[in-house]
Amino acid sequence: MKDDPLLKPFKIKHLEFKNRIIISAHEPSYAEEGLPKDKYRYYHVERAKGGIALTMTAGSAVVSEDSPPAYNNLHAYKDEIVPWLKKLTDECHSYDTKVMIQITHLGRRTNWNHSDWLPILSASPIREPAHRSFPKEAEHWDIDRIIKDYGVAAQRIKEAGLDGIEIEAYGHLLDSFWSPATNKRKDEYGGNIDNRIAFSLKVIESVRSYVGKDFIVGMRMVADEDWKIGLSKEEGIQIAKKMISTNKIDFLNIIKGHIDTDPALTKVIPIQGMPSAPHLDFAGEIKQITKFPIFHASKINDVATARHAIASGKLDMVGMTRAHIADPHIVKKIIENKEETIRPCVGATYCLDRIYEGKGVLCVHNPATGREQYMPHSIETKSKNSKKIVIVGAGPSGLEAARVCSERDHEVIVFEASDKPGGQINLITRSSNRKDMVGIIDWRLQSCEKNNVKINYNSFASKTDVLSEKPDIVIIATGGIPNSQILEEGSDLVFSSWDIISGNINIEDEVILYDDNGYFSGLQAAQIISEKASSLEIISPERFFSPEIGGMNFVPYGKHFFEKNVKISINKRINKVYKKGNRLGVVVSSDYSDKTFEKETSQVIVEHGTLPLEELYFKLKANSKNLGEVDYKSLIRGMNKKINKNDKGNYFLYRAGDAVSSRNIHAAIYDSLRICKDI
Repeated sequence: MKDDPLLKPFKIKHLEFKNRIIISAHEPSYAEEGLPKDKYRYYHVERAKGGIALTMTAGSAVVSEDSPPAYNNLHAYKDEIVPWLKKLTDECHSYDTKVMIQITHLGRRTNWNHSDWLPILSASPIREPAHRSFPKEAEHWDIDRIIKDYGVAAQRIKEAGLDGIEIEAYGHLLDSFWSPATNKRKDEYGGNIDNRIAFSLKVIESVRSYVGKDFIVGMRMVADEDWKIGLSKEEGIQIAKKMISTNKIDFLNIIKGHIDTDPALTKVIPIQGMPSAPHLDFAGEIKQITKFPIFHASKINDVATARHAIASGKLDMVGMTRAHIADPHIVKKIIENKEETIRPCVGATYCLDRIYEGKGVLCVHNPATGREQYMPHSIETKSKNSKKIVIVGAGPSGLEAARVCSERDHEVIVFEASDKPGGQINLITRSSNRKDMVGIIDWRLQSCEKNNVKINYNSFASKTDVLSEKPDIVIIATGGIPNSQILEEGSDLVFSSWDIISGNINIEDEVILYDDNGYFSGLQAAQIISEKASSLEIISPERFFSPEIGGMNFVPYGKHFFEKNVKISINKRINKVYKKGNRLGVVVSSDYSDKTFEKETSQVIVEHGTLPLEELYFKLKANSKNLGEVDYKSLIRGMNKKINKNDKGNYFLYRAGDAVSSRNIHAAIYDSLRICKDI
């Protein structure tokens, strides 16, 4: 691996990176009081342990009080940040990982009703659709104080011992001055390109005055907004050249696109079903033109693409951020010739959708991310006493239990009722835009095969089947079945979303889908229906549509529903369905009124989550040592304290995932990890 381009060092000024892989700036939303305390530190240190060359903290740390931290951003304007950043940096440095931080003023990409309730600002008073706030036009006194804020914040960063700073100019305040779409000013900060970048140049000058000439300062900048009213490629390249010509910038991190709406954001940061590395060639073009150190990150999720980016000379440093959210040990596995064991990023974007809702980053299929203080990313400790473990169900929860238990050196036997593994994942991957989710299953199956897990397919396990194995531990991961029995009348006349997704029924001409869940299964069914039905109406009792789906993941569905002229009706419930000739009558009500009205359709589909397949669990419960009980206090601290309530019991019994209740893939996998990691 000595000749691997990804493992070759790279130097900027005095600073040498041990390899070419970085984590680009992103806000995991783990800050406490705006500070990178223990949870934040553990997250970055884990990636340092994994061999990353550079971890870029914060996305972004805000330099001014009137930049409300919409994403639970770090507060670079606080002196208190210094010791916390120093502690994080020192620990990462112990693994020879460099540490930088991205700093910004969010401008209009936030909301005034966060933090101190100060008015937000931008180059011009143009609203950002994503955050729905109306900014004021930045006055000269605003500009002057923010220029100083950048410098003082940079001084704090240097004092904390970090290796450098990245100034953010994409979708935030600085580039709002660059873009014709957001800068309508008539003063010395508007009009021609030199006027529009004047503020940014003063910021760079301020930063340099506080950190000196040797400290590393870069800029993450949009070089083409890909927007008919925005910054053009030609102007973007001009700006890049002008930034470089100051001799005060050490690298550029190139971005293409604008991020003021969810659809625009997904073009910049593509989700599953969208092309990988869509802007790599563009970043490479900037590299070719400028001959300057270029960083770039945008859905570079696999090692092969990252290796190509460096080997072809398109980039100097390649960002694999979401890939490291899924697996923090990528570099270590490359060095050890274990690339095949890398946990794949499946592009679910569970991570980013949570960030944009102000929640902490989680990975859809790595529950250790964000929980590094008490959850392991890899199972390295073997059990002192090998046990026999029977698992019923080979969906994501069952396979995670099998993976963890087999890595612990236990004998594992799995019963699966169908002819293949996957459970509900097999339904999900029927949609072309979600096929990558199969990686959740494939990765675990690979581990199970390596560890000689015995999986019995086409085996609808009975109590006798389980007991005949004489298990020490039984884990029920049987999943659930769709719950469509929720109407006052007429449940026998409707079908479930699963019936649609599986292709078990024919789709009629006119369809109503009653979505009382607001998650992917309803949207997936609606997408399929809209391809064949002449009309589709989605009815939901919620006050806004699909509340369980994040903005980025909703984009492909929103596009599809608009193009197919799908009618979406919120604040409504379906009470009854009845036969009306050869059609169906539907009684519709609302939580907001006593009034009802009726309509006709050919077919009604109901989405209301799942009911657990729990019959086997209850049959086994009486003979278990713990009677199925779990100690929640220990479980939430990363332990599974054994409970022995039945002296006559023969095994410990647990259930996980949808076999407990209707939740999501992350919850199912997390259940199994924390139940099994110390068995």
